Amino acid sequence: MRIYDQKIWWKRLLLIMAICIGAFSLWYTRTLADDLAKQEEKKMLLWANALKELSSSQGQNSFALSIIMDNESIPVIVTDENGNIINDRNLDSVRRETDTAYLQAELEIMKKQRDPIKVEYLMDESTREQLYHYVYYKNSYQLTRLRQYPYYQLSIIAIFILVSYIAFSTSRRAEQNRVWVGMSKETAHQLGTPVSSLMGWINLIRETPKDKQEEILTELEKDVQRLELITDRFSKIGSTPVLEEINVSAVLQECIAYLQSRSGTKVNFELHTKPEEMACLNKPLFEWVIENLSKNAIDAMDGNGKIIIAVRHEKNEVIIDLKDTGKGIPKSKFKTVFKPGYTTKKRGWGLGLSLAKRIIEEYHKGKIYIKDSEPGKGTTFRILLRA
Repeated sequence: MRIYDQKIWWKRLLLIMAICIGAFSLWYTRTLADDLAKQEEKKMLLWANALKELSSSQGQNSFALSIIMDNESIPVIVTDENGNIINDRNLDSVRRETDTAYLQAELEIMKKQRDPIKVEYLMDESTREQLYHYVYYKNSYQLTRLRQYPYYQLSIIAIFILVSYIAFSTSRRAEQNRVWVGMSKETAHQLGTPVSSLMGWINLIRETPKDKQEEILTELEKDVQRLELITDRFSKIGSTPVLEEINVSAVLQECIAYLQSRSGTKVNFELHTKPEEMACLNKPLFEWVIENLSKNAIDAMDGNGKIIIAVRHEKNEVIIDLKDTGKGIPKSKFKTVFKPGYTTKKRGWGLGLSLAKRIIEEYHKGKIYIKDSEPGKGTTFRILLRA
């Protein structure tokens, strides 16, 4: 449940970050657009004044004419007092010639965007009333694109996040499927040996007189205890195990005794440690890690070689090095070997090292990695635990 909560927390954090980025982008772009809009408003006021000066000088003011001609981006329509269109600038010339309603439609758009600029034109000699022209304009193409930009940007980001999420989810599901398949096979593998042994002991008991069954019952009890240990290990996967201060040396000695009896005479184990080396760990899960590392080492040595386990104490950490004399691992595979599904064995399912990493790093808050490895000389795995 704790791991699930962590995933939910990360998803919420990413969502909050995406919202903050989107909000900042909208705010910043809007600020730029507002600044540009103010600049365009000042430019159009200057343009309207230039139009006034040009009309009063009967078109002889070259400076006012240059200001009017300098506007090459802001669409403008000039009307008289009755709303008749007198002039326009920076509109689609092709549509203006072919579509009679085009200018009127553009004028309606401009009226909705803002109020016109009122420009004095001339005095009506008959009525002595001042006549006016009205300058309508709308946002330039650049300003329109700038206002639209954050929405395009957010759309692209949303599509990218969606595609990434789908790809990530697909990858996670594939990885989870590999883990589930591996866990199923690992369960069958772990249970196979003691179950087969129990069936053999049952058949042997049936053929043995009652007065000679005590030794068989002792061995049968060991297999039952092994089944209990396997059940205990699998029950701790997915939950938070209890860590206790335990003698690492004693635990490793038990592991070596169990592995040595099942590895044949061609595999030798060496343990270098102080008698009272203590660490915070969960014994069943830690033993599982050592067994997985040792079995991988035995496979790498083809059942013939030496496994050396060295333990030492540095500051607040207990350092455990497990070295074999096997084939070695290329440096390019140092991180890959811990991923679910990675294996070099024909019948392997690539879960042992992945489980070991999960147990050490997530449950024990320690660290496990390949310290060094040379092809043909062997590999050293290092485990760091809290002292």
